[in-house]
Amino acid sequence: MDAWDLLSYAAWAVSVLLFVWMLVDAWGVGRKFDEDFLLSSREGEE
Repeated sequence: MDAWDLLSYAAWAVSVLLFVWMLVDAWGVGRKFDEDFLLSSREGEE
């Protein structure tokens, strides 16, 4: 196994971690805000 293989595995690991992070963040935002607020285009309203 050479350095390119290690870099390839590291890149895949980073991409998997980013994907999991996006899923967890989307789930958290979905729980924090209701669908009407997320789909509205009104700015500055909380």
